[in-house]
Amino acid sequence: MSKTAILEFDGNKYEFPVIVGSENEAAIDIEKLRALTGAITLDPGYKNSGSCKSDITFLDGEEGILRYRGYAIEDLADKANFLEVSYLVIFGELPTKEQLTQFETDIRRYTLVNEEMKNIIDGFPKTAHPMGVLSSLTSALTAFNPKVVNVENEKEMYEAVCKTMGKFLVIATWTYRKMMGYPLNYYDNTIGYVENFMQLMFKLPTGPYEINPVVVDALDKLFILHADHEQNCSTSTVRIVGSSHAGLFASISAGVSALWGPLHGGANQAVLEMLEEIQKDGGDADKYLAKAKDKNDPFRLMGFGHRVYKNFDPRAKIIKRAADEVLATLGVNDPILNIAKKLEESALQDEYFKSRNLYPNVDFYSGIIYRALGIPTDMFTVLFAIGRLPGWIAQWKEMRVNKEPIGRPRQVYTGHPLRSFIPMDKR
Repeated sequence: MSKTAILEFDGNKYEFPVIVGSENEAAIDIEKLRALTGAITLDPGYKNSGSCKSDITFLDGEEGILRYRGYAIEDLADKANFLEVSYLVIFGELPTKEQLTQFETDIRRYTLVNEEMKNIIDGFPKTAHPMGVLSSLTSALTAFNPKVVNVENEKEMYEAVCKTMGKFLVIATWTYRKMMGYPLNYYDNTIGYVENFMQLMFKLPTGPYEINPVVVDALDKLFILHADHEQNCSTSTVRIVGSSHAGLFASISAGVSALWGPLHGGANQAVLEMLEEIQKDGGDADKYLAKAKDKNDPFRLMGFGHRVYKNFDPRAKIIKRAADEVLATLGVNDPILNIAKKLEESALQDEYFKSRNLYPNVDFYSGIIYRALGIPTDMFTVLFAIGRLPGWIAQWKEMRVNKEPIGRPRQVYTGHPLRSFIPMDKR
């Protein structure tokens, strides 16, 4: 027997169906609420509103669970690589060996970026934030790829996916090269996707570049952990922009802009900025832990706790091991990272933080890894975007294939009622 919910409003009772997901999440279907009652719901930030039904990602913040297409994030990070997970997230099933090989081959077909894109990136000053440049370059890809993707055509959709995966990685790394004043690098079709990220970023024409496998493994895991995260701000942005039938590049460009904000993708950058402030103040981690516990002190410990996970962030457990391996392999001696390790060790043992589930999250550890690799803090969110790309593609594809209606939230108007116009000479 199907469940229903009863709403009593203005002396009338209305019955609404209850939708139950595959993990027993319940949602009251209020699609006809306004038509039946004349009223709408008010839910700032949409914290209690489901915008869609999705097959892609399951997240349980209370239990610390994250799964892509039913697969536990722990298994995927341990047993799969980033392109394998990308295929899963976008197409719904883990690829066979042949499918994965073909996917990587097909991505390589689209890794060359039109040379005229260099004119666009040359127009930005070196001081431009990489995320602003990335958003612009992603949108500009539309001009060089004007054909509208027919989402009903499997071949066209597959080619669009490969094209986006290939070109986005290149232009993302170009934002770093621009910032550093280095010549732009090209994708090397003889090595893997994450290895290409490394050489696109760091290879200089003055000598050979050796790719460290421990670093590649850590970045591979980080990209996997960021691949999708349900209906967050940037993903919802991609879906709502795409609901107008805007193209894939335009929708992803909007997602990049949403990710840029410090409350979303900029969180790992905020971690490093906090650590730098602690260092400038003498580097006393215990002092700042005490400040974080003082309810009258405005200081906030960045990179601890999570707005969704009320338990330990499952991604943090995975990437903590990778962070330890990177620091040990590179032998980095950085006072900023020493402060980070001190904060981590103390917070994990402190009853105040443990009782409130304020554990280090994925942003804390990703910031440590990026810092150890010498990546500037302004680039941290760009790396987040590289990892999140398959999720954005999958969500856009799902929304279009399901023929979801254009996004159009309602509002409760609280301004002036009708007023008479006042002539200029009487104002």
